[in-house]
Amino acid sequence: MFHSVKELLEITEKRNIPISEVMIEQEMEIHNRTRDEIIAQMDKNLTVMEQAVERGIKEEVKSVSGLTGGDGKKLYNYIQTNDTLAGPLLLDAVAKAMATNEVNAAMGTICATPTAGSAGVVPGVLFSLKDKLKPEREDMIRFLFTSGAFGFVVANNASISGAAGGCQAEVGSAAGMAAAAAVEMAGGTPKQSAEAMAITLKNMLGLVCDPVAGLVEVPCVKRNAAGASNAIVSADLALAGIESRIPADEVIDAMYRIGQSMPSALRETAEGGLAATPTGRRLQKEIFGSKPR
Repeated sequence: MFHSVKELLEITEKRNIPISEVMIEQEMEIHNRTRDEIIAQMDKNLTVMEQAVERGIKEEVKSVSGLTGGDGKKLYNYIQTNDTLAGPLLLDAVAKAMATNEVNAAMGTICATPTAGSAGVVPGVLFSLKDKLKPEREDMIRFLFTSGAFGFVVANNASISGAAGGCQAEVGSAAGMAAAAAVEMAGGTPKQSAEAMAITLKNMLGLVCDPVAGLVEVPCVKRNAAGASNAIVSADLALAGIESRIPADEVIDAMYRIGQSMPSALRETAEGGLAATPTGRRLQKEIFGSKPR
């Protein structure tokens, strides 16, 4: 088993196998299940992600509160008919990330990667790469195992909870996971995956969790958009041979320490940040009367 990115890379180097394979074998060991069973479960997760993406970009998904819905579809349609500034692949990832998170806000079925509030980043990046890289189903499943390997390290050495570490621990972790997996799918090395993870997470350190009215909607949906775009840019940086001056494990540790030093008002309590703005308070009262749920 591995507990750090360093240990993960040492295994890949010693055995000359990809990160996804290390994670598959670890899941088999932890859960005492066969390879076929582990693969089948991840295949189901992939199907859930795919259905959420499709629903979010094709249907008028709206949350019960009315705070979010339809923006993923709006951006997806914009890409089809406009010469966009950011380019089709990056915006496709953003649209699908937002769409997935809107499905979550509307009480739809999603796959938490690593949390419900950050559930759009990994599938957004994965399904944006589908048309470009033409992966087989197995490659897409391996993408999820690779992202899971980095999520495993973060969860065991820092946090993936907004209440514990702010949104850096949720969307930040998800973006790092997606960047690392994108590198492997694009043919990069395990070390480059680690560099992509480090670069991504560095760019999201200090991100607070300040949900308006205590709901996982605003600013969560658009933070998934930022996370997906960050992941793709960071993956390209790593694939170009650019390295993070701070190793991934140390970046993860820094995120943990930053999360510990955040005031509770900025850790999912809806007492600070955007939730405490005049508009944030007004929306809270309109939805719940006085207090966030």
